Amino acid sequence: MNAHTASITERIFCMNEHNDVLFEQIALELFRLHATKNETYRAFIGHLGVDTENVQRLSDIPFLPISMFKRHQVGVFNAPPEAVFLSSGTTGMERSQHMVASLALYDKSLFLCFEQFFGKPEDYCILALLPSYLERSNSSLVYMTQKLMRKSGHADNGFYLDRLTSLSKVLKKNSKNGVKTLLIGVTFALLELAEKHPQELKNCMILETGGMKGRRREMPREEVHEILKSAFGLENIASEYGMTELLSQAYSLGEGIFRTPPWMRVYVREATDPLNVYERGKGALNVIDLANMHSCPFIATQDLAHIHQDHSFEVLGRMDDAEVRGCNLMVST
Repeated sequence: MNAHTASITERIFCMNEHNDVLFEQIALELFRLHATKNETYRAFIGHLGVDTENVQRLSDIPFLPISMFKRHQVGVFNAPPEAVFLSSGTTGMERSQHMVASLALYDKSLFLCFEQFFGKPEDYCILALLPSYLERSNSSLVYMTQKLMRKSGHADNGFYLDRLTSLSKVLKKNSKNGVKTLLIGVTFALLELAEKHPQELKNCMILETGGMKGRRREMPREEVHEILKSAFGLENIASEYGMTELLSQAYSLGEGIFRTPPWMRVYVREATDPLNVYERGKGALNVIDLANMHSCPFIATQDLAHIHQDHSFEVLGRMDDAEVRGCNLMVST
């Protein structure tokens, strides 16, 4: 990381959620960097006929369609990337790839964001209903979970996909002993655990990351959460909004209402006119993730969302032409 990007990184992670001026300054600085040196983004805004000199406000910045990560190596790199994360997808599906220039940057975003919403990883026993790192070393979600487990250091941390009986025993032990526990899982596996090993969980939070993977019918988030709350005696189910193409995550601590860290913001665009972008209302979801400083901070997703007055948001589903992905897919009714 050179001195310039180090300076940007320091400013990104020192801002608070009300620092609109600093957010806009960094976003415009990164826009000019990518408009000049990011070949994919430069070609995209050139196709739109955007004059970079006329981009003077946050609202002027064009958002790159997320599908570009499937067909191009998106980013500005001075050296080979330290990692390449791939979207999960299904058999035969074209997968997105995110070239990660700095895993240290990813880790900083991960830990600061996690602590904002959940507290310190060291306070938790972290259990996962996900593939292990050896099975999916190119998954950003698996990488994230493994990093949290290492930070936690609890003896029972681990990946328990296809080991539901063992997981159930650990959950029972932790509930009995008052051990604070975070269970991270894909939706189909959490539902299977609810069916086979229902139990009252104490001092436990479930964080669902979405994804039926064709194992079950797609279900509204509300229905899934009601099943999980009933099976485990919980008042709320947490959710993550994250994806391969982003280095940061938004989280919901209940009711499907997501909030972002200060360096990440969401907007909606009109499906029929993608250049019309708004801070609130319903439409297709755009994300600015300043931590994506090397790949592309300005992403037009294929999700539909409702952004509220306080900038929290709900995911309403997917655009009609969007492929099914492994991230948070559940449709809200």
